[in-house]
Parts: sequence; C-alpha cells; structure tokens
Amino acid sequence: MCYSAQIKADYQRFVRTFGALMDIAEFTRLFFERAEGVSRAKVPKAMEDAFRSPQTEAEREIKVFIDRFNADQTTKLEQDLFKQRKRLADAERTLQTRVTKAATESQRIATDKIAWARGKLDDIQRTEPLPRDSRIFPGYYAPVMVIEDGQRVVKPMRYQCRIAGKPAFFDAKYPGTYNARRDSLTGFWKPLFGYAHGVMLVDVFYENVSKAKFEGTLRETHENDENIVLEFRPSNGQLMHVACLWSRWSAPGQPDLLSFAAITDEPPEEVAAAGHDRCIIPIKPENIDAWLNPVPKNLDAMYAILDDRDRPYYEHRLAA
Repeated sequence: MCYSAQIKADYQRFVRTFGALMDIAEFTRLFFERAEGVSRAKVPKAMEDAFRSPQTEAEREIKVFIDRFNADQTTKLEQDLFKQRKRLADAERTLQTRVTKAATESQRIATDKIAWARGKLDDIQRTEPLPRDSRIFPGYYAPVMVIEDGQRVVKPMRYQCRIAGKPAFFDAKYPGTYNARRDSLTGFWKPLFGYAHGVMLVDVFYENVSKAKFEGTLRETHENDENIVLEFRPSNGQLMHVACLWSRWSAPGQPDLLSFAAITDEPPEEVAAAGHDRCIIPIKPENIDAWLNPVPKNLDAMYAILDDRDRPYYEHRLAA
C-alpha cells in the first residue's frame, strides 16, 4: 500500500501541464475552514507555498487564511515551548539533588517536545523549499485532477476516501481507504469505479516493508518483525500520473469532504523483491482523458487503461 508519497503540490503544475482550471472555491473553502477551526485539515507546506505570491484577488484571500492559521499555530507553539521549557528546568533542578524516574522521564519528554515545537516553528517561518514539504500521508490534502463539465479541474482532496453516503466513522472503521485495491474495484469501491476518477501527480512513493523481507532473512531473526520505510523512485525520473478514485461526502450540519484513494495492484518484480506486495498504478499520459471520463457501462475499458500502465523501473533506498 502507498502509505506516503511525494507529490506535485503546486496546483500550477496541473494548469501548465494539462491546461486544467483551479477550483478556487474549493481551495478557498479548505483554507477558510482550517483557519476558522471548522476542520483540522492537514495540508503539506508546499501546497500552502503555492499561494505565497498571489496573483489574483481570490489567491490573496487564500493567503490571508493561510497566514491567519500559521499565526495561530505560532502562538500555540510558542506557548507550548514556554510550558515545556519550564517543565525541563523543573526536572533538571530535581535531578541536581536526586535522580528519580519521574524527573528523568519529564526531562526526556520536555526535551523531545521542545525539539518538535522548534522544528514546527522553523517550518512555518522557512521560505526555502525542501522535498519533505511535498510529502503526504493518509489524512493529508493533495491536489487531484478530475473532469467537471468537460473541463480538467484541480481540486484539493484528503488522501483517505470516505465514500458518499457512508457514516463519518467510516474513516476509523476502514483506515486503509487511502488505497483502493484493483481486485476490489467492483466490490468495495463499486460506487466510485466507473463514475468518479482522478489523477494525482507523484514523484516518489514510500512503503513500510518488513525488515526481514527486505534483507531476505528469516523473520525469527528480527525482534517483533520490525518495519523499515523504503523510498521508490522511477529510475528515469519521470513524473507518475497516479490513477485515483474520489468522492464528495456531505451530511447535514457538517462541511463537505472531498477525498480520494490511489488505486494499487500487484507490484512489479523490483518492488516485490524489495519486500512489498502492492504498488500504485501510474497511467500513461495519453490515457488520462479517457480515465477521467469513465463510462460506467464499459468498465473493461477502464481496466484496460490500468493494465496498459506506465512501467518505469523503480529504484529504492532507505527513506531518510
């Protein structure tokens, strides 16, 4: 399963490459609801940075919401820093006279939380982009291209799909719904397959892999069958156009939720050899429009697009 990916978070990439339109209303709603505390949307830094130099009134409004949210986060982080610094000082005073388990634990926790808060503050203030700014995990938002009224449109969506009509606890009951298995497209994913297709742009994807499988050793030689994280990248450096399903979820008294899942299938040999049993499906550029305009009565054509996928060779390494 693709538990994490490094994406093209700048919606302008879709605009330049595909002539897509930006759904400005959905981007505005996302950042407004987050700034107002209506949602706890997790947005990668690169997606915010796409609005650092706004060119239109709508983009300037979005930047206001982003700046307000970051100002609130800065205040909370600074307050937590003050609290943890006091906790650390108290623990260190105690340890000067007597070593106790409680004081030692307090010292460790405070030190870790101070480092975490400083890192978050640095990220908010930093203007130099880093690769991790574009990395998403389940629950994070990403730009996804769909077809709307015959036009390619980019919408911000959460990377974990909640199918329309399902209860909100669907997310907790099915935590793996950030991926849609190819062999369950006409089962679990039947309401979306053939109806609501999207494309996400991905540079790199990451997988949790059993250390025993990766090293080709017996599982018994590894305590608790520990996992490692591998980074997979096409050897030719090409951008992957990842096939997705998406949904708009609505419920009385709650904000609408746009969410998506990446379709996965059996892995190519080099991914399987590294110890993982699933892989995202990058579709060929010439098949994008057909994929985004599915015909529910011709699912064979959709399967054909998934089968006629791009097949780059995936180089892997331990993730940083």
